[in-house]
Amino acid sequence: MAREEIVPEKMRSADIVVAGAGYVGMAAAVSIKAARPSLSVKVADAAPAGAWEKDTRASAVAAAAVRMLDRLGCWQEIAPHAQAMTEMVVTDSRVADPIRPVFLTFDGEVEPGEPFAHMVANRVLNGALRRRAAELGIGIEEETGVEAFSVGTSGVTATLTTGDAVEARLLVAADGVRSRLRELAGIRTVHWDYGQSGIVCTVRHERPHNGRAEEHFLPSGPFAILPLPPGTDGTNRSSIVWTERTADAERLVGEDELVFEGEVERRFGLKLGEIRVEGKPRAWPLGLMLARDFVRPRFALAGDAAHGIHPIAGQGLNLGFKDAAALAEVVVEADRLGQDIGALDVLERYQQWRRFDTFQMGATTDVLNRLFSNDLGPLRAARDIGLGLVDRMPRMKAFFIRQASGLAGPAPRLLRGEAI
Repeated sequence: MAREEIVPEKMRSADIVVAGAGYVGMAAAVSIKAARPSLSVKVADAAPAGAWEKDTRASAVAAAAVRMLDRLGCWQEIAPHAQAMTEMVVTDSRVADPIRPVFLTFDGEVEPGEPFAHMVANRVLNGALRRRAAELGIGIEEETGVEAFSVGTSGVTATLTTGDAVEARLLVAADGVRSRLRELAGIRTVHWDYGQSGIVCTVRHERPHNGRAEEHFLPSGPFAILPLPPGTDGTNRSSIVWTERTADAERLVGEDELVFEGEVERRFGLKLGEIRVEGKPRAWPLGLMLARDFVRPRFALAGDAAHGIHPIAGQGLNLGFKDAAALAEVVVEADRLGQDIGALDVLERYQQWRRFDTFQMGATTDVLNRLFSNDLGPLRAARDIGLGLVDRMPRMKAFFIRQASGLAGPAPRLLRGEAI
């Protein structure tokens, strides 16, 4: 795994090294350190310094992740900048259809007074986790990636891009869907391209959204309108997550601003009045990526390094928080019992906990995308009947809301709002 020619300039030590300072890497580091202060945790982030502050995207944070962030001492800072989803509606139509009938409606609470999700700006989420990490004494090395690593019987040596090295008991790779460390570990993946790209942008509109989220299933893919908190000047805002065929998405984001706004308006509608796009829209290619293994001796994958799924169900971030919570629980409990936190038999507990759930969610989003991203008449009729039937079954709707909230199944303690 390590390259022979790399000779560390300076050797340091830690119990755990986390590669990647996105929300998953930071959540894992904070979760472990908050529950087990005796463990030393270092974070190495290859991104340019301050890049996280320039992220203009927002994410849907499920109720379970909110409970986790509250337990970690972050939600109080995030809450004033979060927008609760009070309602979710689903339509199935074509872009040119004059009317988009609503086939399915969800109330926004998973428990009385507890919204099933909030929209939070990525920079707000990451900033709160970073400030909590600083309070706990977690060191973050900016513009510093893990270049290579080698595993011994009692530890792992992570060589950094600065030339320094860190000896640790466990290396956590939270370095994204194109994880270099996953490749160095020899972990294979299941992967295919959907031929679609996700366009993400923020829009301002005249009338308030009142916390209502909408998902319009269109022939090229879902067009989601997600409510955002008001801007600093009080303007009404929403986040758009728009799936298109890749060639069309690249053409659209390259269009003149007025042309792009016109295409957004065709899909968004005029129910919230005149709309304006904020900033430059961007497009990301969409595919399914699942790591065949989540662990190796003294090595664990988390977040997008372990799985990349279609955004159709908005569960990417929440899968990552589940990884962070489960890994923290396994590591902390092992350390309390005097076990080696990097031993394969310990890490396999984490893999058994997370791999099936991840593969299940990957398969679910894959099926949903294939089912709804088409314009076949018989299939359209069948799915619309199915959506209508679910809308008339309160227990089934409650089940789906609980799944979306992240509270279904054997969730880690942090996701239930409990201490490890």
